Amino acid sequence: MGKISGEKMARLRASFNLLHETLKRSQETEMHLLQEAKALRTTLDQKKQELEKAELFPEGPDTEVSRLKQTLLQYYNQLKEEEEREYQMQFQFECLKEEKLCLEKEYQEQPKPSELENRYIAMKNSCEEVRKEVVQLRQEVKTLSESMETQHKHIKKEQHELEKLKDLVESNEAELAQVLLIPVQLGKEIDRIAHKKSELEKQVAVMGQHHMEHMEHQQKMEAKCKEVKEAKREVVRELEGHKSQLVVAENKQDRLLKELQMTKEKEAMFMDQSGLLDINMEQIVAECKSLRDKLARDTRLKDKLMRALKRNELQLKQARDSLANTQQHHERTQAQRETVPEGDCLLQRRRDLEKEVENLKRSWISKQSVADLKVQLVQEYVEQEQALIRESYRRRDELHHLHHLILIKADEREQKSRELLKAQLKYKRAKQDLQGKGLVIQEHLKQTQETQSRLGVFAKLYEVTKGERNKYLSLIHISNQNLAEVEEKLAKLEDNLKTLQLIAINKDKLLQKSRLQHSHSYKLRDRMKNELSRVLQVLEEMHQRREEQKLNLGKLTDTINMLEQKKLYMCKSYEAAMQERNQRAIQLVEKEQELCIFYEKLNVLVKMIEDSNLKIQNMEDEISNLKIEQKEQVRQNNLLRTQLSSKRALEEESILLQIQLSETKDRLTELEKACVNHARARKLSGEDPSPEELIKKIEQLEVHLTDKEAQLLEMELVYEQVTRLSQRIQIKAENGKEDTLHLAKKVNELQAQIRERTRKMMAVVAELSMRQAECMTLQQEMKDKELQLDLCQRRVEQGLPPSDNIENEWLRCLRDQHRRQADAEKKARLAEEDEWNQLPNGVYTTAELRPNAYIPTDDPLPVPKHYGALAPFKPTEPGANIRHIRKPKYKPIEI
Repeated sequence: MGKISGEKMARLRASFNLLHETLKRSQETEMHLLQEAKALRTTLDQKKQELEKAELFPEGPDTEVSRLKQTLLQYYNQLKEEEEREYQMQFQFECLKEEKLCLEKEYQEQPKPSELENRYIAMKNSCEEVRKEVVQLRQEVKTLSESMETQHKHIKKEQHELEKLKDLVESNEAELAQVLLIPVQLGKEIDRIAHKKSELEKQVAVMGQHHMEHMEHQQKMEAKCKEVKEAKREVVRELEGHKSQLVVAENKQDRLLKELQMTKEKEAMFMDQSGLLDINMEQIVAECKSLRDKLARDTRLKDKLMRALKRNELQLKQARDSLANTQQHHERTQAQRETVPEGDCLLQRRRDLEKEVENLKRSWISKQSVADLKVQLVQEYVEQEQALIRESYRRRDELHHLHHLILIKADEREQKSRELLKAQLKYKRAKQDLQGKGLVIQEHLKQTQETQSRLGVFAKLYEVTKGERNKYLSLIHISNQNLAEVEEKLAKLEDNLKTLQLIAINKDKLLQKSRLQHSHSYKLRDRMKNELSRVLQVLEEMHQRREEQKLNLGKLTDTINMLEQKKLYMCKSYEAAMQERNQRAIQLVEKEQELCIFYEKLNVLVKMIEDSNLKIQNMEDEISNLKIEQKEQVRQNNLLRTQLSSKRALEEESILLQIQLSETKDRLTELEKACVNHARARKLSGEDPSPEELIKKIEQLEVHLTDKEAQLLEMELVYEQVTRLSQRIQIKAENGKEDTLHLAKKVNELQAQIRERTRKMMAVVAELSMRQAECMTLQQEMKDKELQLDLCQRRVEQGLPPSDNIENEWLRCLRDQHRRQADAEKKARLAEEDEWNQLPNGVYTTAELRPNAYIPTDDPLPVPKHYGALAPFKPTEPGANIRHIRKPKYKPIEI
């Protein structure tokens, strides 16, 4: 529950990558369109300037034909521009359609909100279950820790009991040492045996009671030891069970914690991805809206331009029709003008005719004699006629002047109409510019809204990244703290290890001292036995020596058997100890490996477990020592029993000794009497010492003798001890050679591992320091960028540009983007050209071109020859029939 499969993850990742790529492509297309719009705007401004310059240029003779030609050219240019715009709009529309289809496919592939909610609910439920399991595990750990505390208390109680038992054993050993010192006193006080026989019997009775008490105590101790062993086994089993449970619980807890962390990280990642997808969807929706608005505006512009185009086409048709009529009228008038002579010739001819008429009149008046009245009348008529002619001339001049005025007025009217048309065109252009600027203002407003929304989105993204950065910084801080804690723990563990080593060394020294004392006591006991046997050998008679030798042989066989059993037991215990040591060494290696792997998971429980293991080992050592001491006590008791069995022999010996004592006393009385006999007296030269001096000398000699005996005993003991120790050391050295080699190899391996681990630690620390340095540099860069952004915001709020170099940077970014786009287009074009090859029939293909020519081998010039109508292969070599064919004569190649 709550997990996402790899297929879903890959599908979501692929959809996210597709959305990211489509967003990049849409942004690139938007930037490309903006650049094209800017370029077209600049070209349009240039064209407008050129048109204004052309309008300001002084025109030649303005006619309707030239005007119509200009209008025709303008309409033709407008039509071309509209066609280009329509083609661009269609291309953009197709691109947008493809992007829309891609986005719809990606949107369909994306999971639905219901599925996301179900996944979120499942993840929540799984998180709650994990939390419950963690709480249960914590409770189990608490219960286990409480049970461990109770077991530790129980172990402490058992340790106190063991200490008491040890005290009892020590007291028994002291008593046993005192008992062993009694035969020495008996050897010294042979003369006082008779006086102290009753005391010896009493002491024997007391010893029997003590022996019985010791036996009872020993049985109790054995029972207690068995109970302690069983309790120890149970405790060890419980400890092992608890250890395994603790290990399983720790592993489970670690696994659950890791899964919880992974789920949290995945949840955060999915939340971030969902936020990014929502932001991308909002941006895509805003872009779709803007594209729809742009498309609607473009469609309206297209409809408007189509209507204007239709109007212009109608006007063009009308202008063409009127042009045809005017051409016909012009042709007719031109033909009439060619038929009619010119006006100046007619006037000249008329004037000539008038002059001829006047001359004829004057000649006629001069020839005929007419009365004066008629002459006067004729002159009056002539004068009237001349006045009328002059008036007609004047009228003609006025008419001509009026005709000129009419032409001038017509020209002025045409010029006024042309100016009016220009003003109307300017008005229309201004209106169109106003509309275009209004649309540009609307587009800019929408762009500002989009930029504000994007700025909000980027602010959200910045907050998200800032939160992630703070999270990562906190994690780095926590990791540094954990590292410092681990280092402190390591230092503490090293100190504890040193203290434990010192304690182990001290324990070894104490153990050696106790062994020396033990061997010393053994030697004392053996010496006492030897002295007793000597006394017995001196006191016994010859007929009892055989029996004593038999008894000694039996004793020796028993001791040999016991020693062999002890030796076998010691070998078995040594083998078991070796196996335990090997197992513990293997366990130590495994523990060290686990410690290396789970280096960060050192805790207090491991320390407590190690302490308990050490205590258990100490207890086992103490128990083994107690077993050995118990066996020694059993052996001593057996010896005492054997000595008690020889009580009758001792009683007989004591009777014989009493008889000998009485004889010696009688002999002593005889000697005393003989000493009293004055006849036997003989004077000695010199002074006789006083009895006090004699007593002092005797005491001094006795003290000196006892000291010498003690020194001799000590030397013998030391010699025996040294020989035994040397033998043991030799055996140990021979047995420990392989162990030392194995341990040396292990130590070398461990040292190599320690060196590798230290190197790895140093490398990790160096890498961490590098990462920290990179993090510090990135933080510094981020702070600088934040300061720069704050400065830019303040300058924008003040109405200033964000920075002095922002325009150059923006232009540089645009230039780089345009260059990258051009390089990408060039690469794509070259790749397409490489992929596609055009055949002679005009078909494009990706196949390699087949050769259509070959280089002849016989020709000295390596000029390729075409295959012609044959298939594209090399011609075959000439066969045998070539001798019947005339060789062709090739034309020389002109180079």
